[in-house]
Amino acid sequence: MSSPLMALPERVGPLERPAPPEDTLARAVRAAAARLFSPWTGFRARRLSRILAAVTAASGDLAGLDDDALAQAGRRAGAALRLDPNWSAVHLARALAVVREAASRRLGLRAHDVQIIGAYTLLRGMVAEMATGEGKTLTAGLAAATAALAGVPVHVVTVNSYLAKRDAEGLAPLYAFFGLSVGAVHEGLDATARRASYRCAIAYCTNKDLVFDYLRDTLRLGRRSGALRAKSAALVRSREAEPPLLRGLHFAIVDEADSVLIDEARTPLILAGVSDCPRDVALFDAALAIAGRLQAVRDYLILPNERRIVLTERGRLELVDAVRLGAPWDEIAERELLATQALTALQLMRPGEHYLVRDGAVAIVDEYTGRVLPDRTWSEGLHEMIERKEGLDLSDRHATQARITYQRFFPRYRKLAGMTGTAREVVEELWRVYRLPVATLPTHKPVRRRSPPAIGHFDRAAKWRAVVAEAAQLQGAGAAVLIGARTVAEADYASAALTDAGLPHVTLSARQDAEEATIISAAGRSGAVTVATNMAGRGADIRPDAAALAQGGLHVFLTEPHEAARIDRQLAGRSARQGEPGVLHTHFSLDDAILRDHAPPWRLAFLRRLPGGVAGPLTVRLARAAQARAERVHARIRRELLLADHSLGDILAFTGDRE
Repeated sequence: MSSPLMALPERVGPLERPAPPEDTLARAVRAAAARLFSPWTGFRARRLSRILAAVTAASGDLAGLDDDALAQAGRRAGAALRLDPNWSAVHLARALAVVREAASRRLGLRAHDVQIIGAYTLLRGMVAEMATGEGKTLTAGLAAATAALAGVPVHVVTVNSYLAKRDAEGLAPLYAFFGLSVGAVHEGLDATARRASYRCAIAYCTNKDLVFDYLRDTLRLGRRSGALRAKSAALVRSREAEPPLLRGLHFAIVDEADSVLIDEARTPLILAGVSDCPRDVALFDAALAIAGRLQAVRDYLILPNERRIVLTERGRLELVDAVRLGAPWDEIAERELLATQALTALQLMRPGEHYLVRDGAVAIVDEYTGRVLPDRTWSEGLHEMIERKEGLDLSDRHATQARITYQRFFPRYRKLAGMTGTAREVVEELWRVYRLPVATLPTHKPVRRRSPPAIGHFDRAAKWRAVVAEAAQLQGAGAAVLIGARTVAEADYASAALTDAGLPHVTLSARQDAEEATIISAAGRSGAVTVATNMAGRGADIRPDAAALAQGGLHVFLTEPHEAARIDRQLAGRSARQGEPGVLHTHFSLDDAILRDHAPPWRLAFLRRLPGGVAGPLTVRLARAAQARAERVHARIRRELLLADHSLGDILAFTGDRE
């Protein structure tokens, strides 16, 4: 898949960007700048579009060149960029013109104007907000090839291993045209293969693989705060032994940037190693038994919107009886942690939503992508509590070796860029945390999606009866139907409802992740009904056939609001791509999780007393209000996590062991 790497110049200077100052004044200045510049996304796109004239002018003589001459033109364009540290528009336009011509010859894909603007946006270190289906894969390829010609190692960061391998293989002919090597880092690769992939001019990888490999290198090279020269010296010395996996953080293009940089930024990434310390199964069983005797409200309070449980004074007193069990119950902090984690496992962590039991083990489900997170565990005993709750044997104990958040990792790149279809809601946060401006690009063709008014229902059963009836009608007419479900458990419920109604369908969730590509390829056929979690079509097009297009294209059902409106928009974006028709049907109910966790209980009780015709529209309004509240809560959690991470870094730096 890779060809010999074009000789790149030695990288001079630091291997990553130094951390910005994190005092109160610096944070206030960045926040003010974020609020000031956030409305300019469309203005930036109009300015960036000026590159089109320059690319067109630079393309004039390229079509008549043979392949060898075109490849030589690419090398000359790359050499000009290497001598131009600011990557002027003139030099970028020439390089983009050459790369577009090469892509047309090697891939059979002629980049349209929006893709050229998108690639230029990435090379300028911004987030390109491109509508779903606009061709972000080729856009990233154009930018990656241009940067690699300039001698800059590139990481293209995707959300799963399947996309990393697919995109690396699909774009390999383009990169090989210029003698640029490409590699893919994915699950199952050993250290030698990973190192070889990262040594390529362009490396495709997942966000989690990338960060954990960085943490492994951090442990190997020594954790020095800000000592980039010392790290570089350690890097050189280490070549005599085992070289690090990465060769620095130079340029990253992050696909699904809002998912990676915003949604997943609520949780730190912890690199853990297997510990030899034995664990007492009886300890976790006792904690679960004690937690089962505690009473809600009296002994503890559930904060579902923060997924957290707080013990009351009465609850703390109830735990005093556990002292007779001996260590660690005789330590106040330890017994309260054990009780809280046991309560969290019992009351907040739900199978089919937060995890699956697969092959005798607990597998965490990513709530934003709907995919299983392999080899991931919860910390501070929560994973063990869930294992014992499900009657499983305890897995190997893991001890924390290093940790970092996305909010602290990605700003370390010398140049950072991203792509997504849904960034406008988080423009301010992207700038404040990552110093990433956003440009909202126009669509290549007009959007033809229809969105009938949302319908509110009294309860879950009524909602699914309506969805099933509508899906049956559409299937009978020959339309293609995609029914979105927020969780694995909800996808199972929807599948059962469709089965009871006699509707043939397929289900795509974390239980069927191995068949994802096959299911997606068939989801656009006339008469197909597909039930899917958020993983449906992320990075892959669902293409309606001619008969389905005649019935309005892909009909997408949004059956429950997610905790971010952006994720709803991502689901809607599965239809009406590239000027095709499509329809979004929206159905909510008073039983939806967003209302359970984020709506005022008295409003829910009030709506349940109203007639259905009156309560329906009010249910939709309340769901949107609860969603907005959830977004504010999660934004606050991310801010607090970032502040805590910086505080922890300062403490560890004082002790000589940062991160």
